[in-house]
Amino acid sequence: MFDVECRMMDVSGLRQRRGLRLRGASNKTKLVTDHRTFRIGVLGSGAGSNFAAIADACAAGTIPAQIALVLSDVAEAGILEKARARKLQAQFIAPGKFRTKLDETAEAAFVQVLREAKADLIVLAGFMRVLKGEFLRAFEGRIVNIHPSLLPSFPGLEAWKQALDHGVRVTGCTVHFVDAGVDSGPIIGQQTVPVLDDDMPETLHQRIHKAEHELYPSCVAAIARGDISISGRRVIWKK
Repeated sequence: MFDVECRMMDVSGLRQRRGLRLRGASNKTKLVTDHRTFRIGVLGSGAGSNFAAIADACAAGTIPAQIALVLSDVAEAGILEKARARKLQAQFIAPGKFRTKLDETAEAAFVQVLREAKADLIVLAGFMRVLKGEFLRAFEGRIVNIHPSLLPSFPGLEAWKQALDHGVRVTGCTVHFVDAGVDSGPIIGQQTVPVLDDDMPETLHQRIHKAEHELYPSCVAAIARGDISISGRRVIWKK
């Protein structure tokens, strides 16, 4: 599905709390878990197709984890409907006064409910607000996102349209860790999608979505199994 150059490193350190964590010697880190069920918190603003792919993979056992909580900044978002249809806890939290980010009150509310749910990993599934400040500090190294291009090419909005307008012959999707930049965190996995001569933005976006539904569960499963190590900006998969 995608190519990953793998080379495992010996990593030392002790677990300091339950669930996912970064541990390491010097700049070498590894994501590890304990023996309890790995718990995922999902944030989304839209229809929730990537959430559905991940939730169904959890239900099937392909991802060794459970969905602890689904949150949205949009009261009528389809992701909340999909979560409730699967008998999962789902909640709307008002985003506050800003258009593109959470205000301080909303950010604190998101952090609180995710902590109460004991979420080990925060999965962004079409969440349309930039995460800043306290949220990034609260879940440092434990937030992942999927972007509809082969990063670092075409970050930001409508990446499929950017790729088409630029004339590339191949684009795709990228799962990455979230940091304070825009689509700039360490890359976990990528999958390519060809750009066809007769593609329109809608047709290309549709094929990228299909690739996302394969790639995202695969990457989340690897994290839940503890098969991911990080060295600097390199994410290394266990063979």
